[in-house]
Amino acid sequence: MKKYMIISFIVMFSFTMSSIATAATVSTFISEETIVSVISKLKSDAQENQFDRIDRGVRQAAYFWTEADGTPADFAIMCETYSSKTASEREAMFFRMQDNLELILGSFNKVSVGFKIPLHVEKGEILPIDRIYGGFSPEAHFNDDMFANQLAFITILNFPFYSLHEKTVNAGQWTRLDWAYARMGDMFKSRIPAAVLQHYAQVVSDADAYIADYNIYMGNLIDKKGASAFPADMKLITHWGLRDELKSNYSQKNGLDKQATIYEVMLRIIKQEIPKTVINNNQFTWNPFTNKVFQGDKEVAFEMEKDLRYRQLLNLFQATKGIDANSPHFPNYIQRKFEEEMEIPVEDIEKVFKEVLQSAEFREVGKVIENRLGRKLQPWDIWYDGFKTRSTLDINMINNTLKSKYPNKEAFESDLPNILVKFGFTADSAASIASKIIVDPSRGAGHAWGAMMKSDKARLRTRIGADGMDYKGYNIAVHEFGHNVEQTISLHNVDYYMLNGVPNTSFTEALAFVFQARDLELLGLEQQNEMKKHLDALDNLWSNAEIMGVSLVDIQVWRWLYAHPDANAEELKQAVIQIAVETWNTYFAPVFGIKDSPILAIYSHMIDSPLYLSAYPIGQLIEFQFSNYISDKDFSTEIYRAFRQGRVIPQLWMKGAVGNEISAKPAIKAAAEAVIAVKKSK
Repeated sequence: MKKYMIISFIVMFSFTMSSIATAATVSTFISEETIVSVISKLKSDAQENQFDRIDRGVRQAAYFWTEADGTPADFAIMCETYSSKTASEREAMFFRMQDNLELILGSFNKVSVGFKIPLHVEKGEILPIDRIYGGFSPEAHFNDDMFANQLAFITILNFPFYSLHEKTVNAGQWTRLDWAYARMGDMFKSRIPAAVLQHYAQVVSDADAYIADYNIYMGNLIDKKGASAFPADMKLITHWGLRDELKSNYSQKNGLDKQATIYEVMLRIIKQEIPKTVINNNQFTWNPFTNKVFQGDKEVAFEMEKDLRYRQLLNLFQATKGIDANSPHFPNYIQRKFEEEMEIPVEDIEKVFKEVLQSAEFREVGKVIENRLGRKLQPWDIWYDGFKTRSTLDINMINNTLKSKYPNKEAFESDLPNILVKFGFTADSAASIASKIIVDPSRGAGHAWGAMMKSDKARLRTRIGADGMDYKGYNIAVHEFGHNVEQTISLHNVDYYMLNGVPNTSFTEALAFVFQARDLELLGLEQQNEMKKHLDALDNLWSNAEIMGVSLVDIQVWRWLYAHPDANAEELKQAVIQIAVETWNTYFAPVFGIKDSPILAIYSHMIDSPLYLSAYPIGQLIEFQFSNYISDKDFSTEIYRAFRQGRVIPQLWMKGAVGNEISAKPAIKAAAEAVIAVKKSK
């Protein structure tokens, strides 16, 4: 999962000023008379090709100017002093600003990485002060400082903001430099107080720490018969570890019983009935079916976690409201997340998700899975993994192979160039990319943290046990490595720093999925199967539907929060469960034949990365289209070509990469063809 990108952090806490870009905008302090006078004066000294920019820039800068910034005369002096008179002056200013922003943002990012290392990396004991350092946000005062020294006003004046609609309309005619100018214009779209940003950063850090330390000792679980089916030393983080262990048991002899046990654990977590004493603690035995706890042979009393899980989410919502109050044009997190950060309206996202979930193909894939399993579907079969070749392989053999190959993080890090060569990169490009990536043993499930300046390195975090890397850690590592490759190419190989990155997190997820899908191929364990293309299409639609359902729950939960701003944690818990059940009954019950499961509420992303989940299914759709497009082309050439586009708007990037916009139709069509092929193969 790609997280903690500083520039995204800043952009997320700003508001889109589509109304500010119009001539009808009225400043709260600078009068219309002053604005008109300043515009007239600037135009009299400038080339005509600067006139439109002057109109827009003066009005947007005036919108933010307050009495504390100076008098109207001071505003006029600022504009007259710093407004570019010619295109060449503006270009020279852009390059100077771009270089300085790389230094500033890159340094902020490097400090954040360093302060969070004790929290994120298995590197000794976490000290109480580590959480304070980890919650410190070095960029919290960035906007305040830049407005105070007038650099923000100068940026707005010379590089005004364009709305998503305007970017879309201009997409076909803007040059790369025009896009870089537009992204410079995205830098200062709000004046969120530093204290508000700092508070939000601390709340996010607390929620992240809560999830990172939420482990279940699987060897301490017993089933309905009082037996333990899991290895004594197995420690899994929720929800990722639990989910992945559930997936791995489709090919195991007693896999169904183990899956049922994991499902009960998940239900206890969702309902907050889980005993506090079994969270990140291996001193007790727990029967999740009866919810009884034992120490030795003796049953012991316990306190349930109650509503701590939902208190984290509530704290995030309350902290977000402080940002809302300073974002008049997009006054809620949902709008900022989708229309601003993702640059795809939430209604468009929901439409795509519902198209898949309501498709006949989704139901047909469910029937195929039932036939393959030889039983009725259970709620946990949203994670059915049997279409992947790996599900027919011996997981213990794979674990032993990996632990021998990667006994520590140094072994995996040193093998990164070889992995890239296997993907089709030249030895030189593989060595160049790998030299810019550091591998860390993660306390949590794992993530990728990109660099924000060329002199820094990206970080790859995955779980590495004392006896080496197992398949779960490896699978995550290959996924995160895909993120790191994108982060490196889109920073070092993009023509303008202001275009570094990708349109949104879905695109970096897409490349991560491309890498992850080939994890066993890298080990020489991928089995040949003439039906592989069709099985991949079935797997794509099924896994897409699962995360789309979870994403719809995430969106509805945030709508509920805004409709009930004074709710407590208990009320939020009940609402989340109800929304999850209703979503299940609407889209999944017709496929599974089972009603009222709350399983869609288990995702940890909902707690520490709100509304991030939608990036995954959109990313999977992008990955499906992209993988199909490059299937008969040189892999590394296409990766460089696509990701060197940088951070333009999503649909423009997609057209440049594969010739078409993002769509669910190719995945649905492929699944329909796959269902027919599978039926014929019997």
